[in-house]
Amino acid sequence: MQRREFSLSAVAATAASSGLLLPNLAQAQAKAPKEGSDYLLLDRPAPTEAPAGKVEVVEFFWYSCPHCNAFEPQLTAWLAKMSKNVSFRRAPIAFRPDFEPQQRLYYVLEGMNRLGDLHAKVFYAIHVEKQTLNNAEQIANWIAKQGVDKAKFMQAYESFPVVTKVRKAVQLQDAYKVDGVPALGIAGKYYTSGSQAQSMERALTVVDYLVGLQIKA
Repeated sequence: MQRREFSLSAVAATAASSGLLLPNLAQAQAKAPKEGSDYLLLDRPAPTEAPAGKVEVVEFFWYSCPHCNAFEPQLTAWLAKMSKNVSFRRAPIAFRPDFEPQQRLYYVLEGMNRLGDLHAKVFYAIHVEKQTLNNAEQIANWIAKQGVDKAKFMQAYESFPVVTKVRKAVQLQDAYKVDGVPALGIAGKYYTSGSQAQSMERALTVVDYLVGLQIKA
């Protein structure tokens, strides 16, 4: 979903995943990834949190984005076989102030150690069950139904650590100049996305290529 597009239209989601892109994708897969077309080199390094010897890969996403929801199975498969040299993390984006509640939701789940069982359920609730999770009340009511203590959730939701992580996530998306989601940042140096690489499948191939470059450097 591009930054200028905030409609969750099913038509837009269908068009983005249609077979009309297949000829271009086949051509792209025959070529080595190129700077400026398949990925961008940042003019200034973005902050990273990877431990020494690891290459950081960041997924930028928004729970309400249909393209991010569609990308989850591909990303999950990639994570299952990613290089041991990779340090992966997610960064929920906020192109507008009203995106922040879902950013906070992500970081509360992270802090409560519940991403493993609830991250995918948030996508499912929004895109399959068509639930609206756009503000603190809606989110807290949903989270309580998942067996999470509502009071503890809200305490964490309003906490300084979560607010700080939200602020850092926005700073990171700005450092990478994220213009749509899902998107991927690599090593604080490179940026790619479905628009950049022609598909998210191709974007993951580009990530593997760039990780390889960093390991050899």
